[in-house]
Amino acid sequence: MRCSWADSSPEMQAYHDNEWGKPSHDERYFFEMLTLEGAQAGLSWATIIKRRNSYEKIYDNFDVDKVANFDTNKRNLMLEDKGIIRNRLKVDSSIDNAKIISEMHQNNKLFSDYIWNFVDNKPIINHYSDMSEVPAQTKLSQDISKDLKKRGFRFVGPTIIYSFLQAVGVINDHLDSCNYK
Repeated sequence: MRCSWADSSPEMQAYHDNEWGKPSHDERYFFEMLTLEGAQAGLSWATIIKRRNSYEKIYDNFDVDKVANFDTNKRNLMLEDKGIIRNRLKVDSSIDNAKIISEMHQNNKLFSDYIWNFVDNKPIINHYSDMSEVPAQTKLSQDISKDLKKRGFRFVGPTIIYSFLQAVGVINDHLDSCNYK
């Protein structure tokens, strides 16, 4: 048994089974998920997950320091790449977000620690019997979104952040009937 949303493709199943809701502290993965969740805005996760390999290539395996130094030429190449969502605001925000995370690293701070501190380093494990019960956002995602925006992050609204928190395992919303929780 899986959460019903995961049955649409092999990529969705693999993401669901191996990543979604699993606690991570990996900085590269945090930046990847922040970027992909921002790219998803207004689209489906299936649209993004099938482009994940293209994102990985164009974003230099989500190396935050490399992305923080992308120049105008690289941005233009990204906007021409049909393998990703070619939305200038989304691409620019991901580069700008990388700059903020890179600056955190220069100050000996980790983005993952910053996020995990909102929950005292303990994942939130919810108990739902149906996907219709899973919220699109919560007070936690609203608070984190507000703080991220104050720090200059973009494409970090409360719904995007809730999905991000699920992706990195800060929140586990696998249904009680799911074998992959």
